Amino acid sequence: MYTFDTTVSEARRSLLIARLRETNTRRSAVLAALRGTVDDTEVPLDVTALDPAGGEEFAGGLIGHVWARWLHIDYLWVDERHRGAGLGGELVGRAERLARDEHGCRFSRVETWDFQAPAFYRKVGYTLVSVLPDYPPGVTDHLFTKSLS
Repeated sequence: MYTFDTTVSEARRSLLIARLRETNTRRSAVLAALRGTVDDTEVPLDVTALDPAGGEEFAGGLIGHVWARWLHIDYLWVDERHRGAGLGGELVGRAERLARDEHGCRFSRVETWDFQAPAFYRKVGYTLVSVLPDYPPGVTDHLFTKSLS
């Protein structure tokens, strides 16, 4: 008979992740080839825009990371005073170029909620891959991808 424990333990979490990674690596020739290479390292990628009026006022920014030759856009935000002027597209474009030119990325991915920016990502060339309704309840999550070639 098994014993179950619902205590959150960082040590057990780390062990579970390590063992899943080992299992996945054994079962996938693609992941096995990726392990230990530069592409297997998650690298932060950020682009920040300061207010053109000067100073250090934050106008917007993108927080992302690169892994396995994919750009992952984790967060994108533009101050309301700067929306509609192309700043969001410029932030995404700069991140895409940086990911492609300096990290060899071939693709980009982003998730956005229905009330956030699905139309924006379509406008800047992303293709809808999947929709997850009620994540969280009452909201729809959208997954978009884009080729950077």
